[in-house]
Amino acid sequence: MDETQPIFTISMAAELAELHPQTLRQYDRLGLVEPGRTAGLSRRYSLRDIAKLREVARLSAEGITLEGIRRILELEDQRDELAARVRELEHALAEAVLSQPGRRVFAAGAEGVQSLRAGTRARKNNEVVIYRPFGRLQ
Repeated sequence: MDETQPIFTISMAAELAELHPQTLRQYDRLGLVEPGRTAGLSRRYSLRDIAKLREVARLSAEGITLEGIRRILELEDQRDELAARVRELEHALAEAVLSQPGRRVFAAGAEGVQSLRAGTRARKNNEVVIYRPFGRLQ
């Protein structure tokens, strides 16, 4: 079942969210939850809308004003959009790097990150370190 599909009437959504139908209408007027509409303009709620209604009720019970809740939801939506954009850019970057193999090679060492030419290797450190715990001298 698609969680974004608006299928629940206001009475069903109110029951699932454990809220009064009038509360859902108020949240719709304030823009906290924006349900889908049928051709006859009656509200239809999705599973995602019901989860959001429950979150609004939880925040309200914690004493946050409706305007504060609206702002929290707005910021969460922005965060989700930005996270999606970051994933898109990471994917595009990975595609670009994979489409141009050997363009840049990097190695990390004691001196930090070094850029190497394609086909070269970083110098290996062959030093031997002996571990002696404190208090035990031989």
